[in-house]
Amino acid sequence: MRDRYGEPVDDDAASGRPSSAEPSREILRSPGFAYFWSATTLRAFGSAIAGVAFQVLIVTVVNASPMQISVLSALSVVPYLFLGLIVGALMDRWRRQRALVVTTIGRAVTLASIPVLLLTDTLNFWSLAAVILILGVLTLFADSAAQPLLPRIVPRGALVTANARLGQSQTVAATAGPAVGGALFTLLGAPILFAFDALINIVAAFLQARIDVVEPKPEPRAAGRHVGHDIAEGMQYTYRHRTLRPLALSVHVWFLGNSIVTTVFAVFVLRDLDLPSWAYGVALAVGGAGGFVGAMIAPRVGSWLGAGRAILLGRVLVVIPWLLLAVAPLTADSGTGVVLVVVSAAQFLYCLAMGVEDTNDISYRQAVAPDRIQGRMNSTIRTVNRVVFFFGALLTGVLMTYLGFQPTIGIGAGVFAVAALIILFSPLRDARHEDAADPR
Repeated sequence: MRDRYGEPVDDDAASGRPSSAEPSREILRSPGFAYFWSATTLRAFGSAIAGVAFQVLIVTVVNASPMQISVLSALSVVPYLFLGLIVGALMDRWRRQRALVVTTIGRAVTLASIPVLLLTDTLNFWSLAAVILILGVLTLFADSAAQPLLPRIVPRGALVTANARLGQSQTVAATAGPAVGGALFTLLGAPILFAFDALINIVAAFLQARIDVVEPKPEPRAAGRHVGHDIAEGMQYTYRHRTLRPLALSVHVWFLGNSIVTTVFAVFVLRDLDLPSWAYGVALAVGGAGGFVGAMIAPRVGSWLGAGRAILLGRVLVVIPWLLLAVAPLTADSGTGVVLVVVSAAQFLYCLAMGVEDTNDISYRQAVAPDRIQGRMNSTIRTVNRVVFFFGALLTGVLMTYLGFQPTIGIGAGVFAVAALIILFSPLRDARHEDAADPR
């Protein structure tokens, strides 16, 4: 059976995928998704809590130099650059649930090694680098398995709601997790905190193993074909599809803009505007609230406007806060109150836009692509995004040096505008979730 773009798709009944005709309901009442959501939420909180502890270890225990800090930061991205496409191809041939469980257990074991290194006084730059690199590889496998697994757990018509629920919990984790992590680090110390995070991952793995999902065995490769052919097929599918192509290109451009604004934001606000650390934390918390609201309203916006216009709305909205920061006549003399209000408003709108567009973007991708290509399609987009972000961050350093902070933010806003224009002048603009959810 083929969809309207001439691409082969799996029939829901024949493939074991939840029926797209299943009536909409509160998605957390679905046992499979409830396990998936609970595990994902636990891992998100664990990662946010551990993130603070890692930063403290890098600065206070390892006493890393600025160059070493840069290397440790880059190690979390390196696996995506070198393995992203390969892992995506493997996820279209491996059992995704099993891969998710194994990698979560692997994360637990890796995190549990940190207390051992601390108690034996063997934690140094090289051992910490090895831990971060291993965690990066495991996270790559987990992310590559989770995204294409979700359409097998919930009906296609419920993907927007499911991704909204995931977005809400991850936003709360990202907002509250660092504060909880800092408190636990102070009260319990690093060894107990990392042991606690390892336990969280063990619980998450148990929940993932409880998911009841049917994953059909992939067809064997034709003679003479290898993983390289699978990768090429995934890239061709993504960039030749009439709606996925503009979606992918828009996301890549968006990531370039995001790499610029997120790299310059902290140094601009903390150094140039002299915003106190506590106020900076408040602004980020307000942004987290915006992301939560965005994820809450995303399903309704997607249903009302359609997938394409909902994504376009998010792309347009994200331009506004950065354009505001680029042209606002703010200085360190403006006063903490004024700067805090403007920066908080910008963060709220920025994260609100991401909450709306992310949910609809990911849901449309998951619904429109057939199961056999899900892993490769997602890994193609994700890997290019990481490459773009990596080089965008390097470019931002040059822009800040020669142009200053606000002009650099203005360039980021301009790049975001280009991402919106790609959707505006493409077939994706008129795409709807219903069309993708019923590919026949």
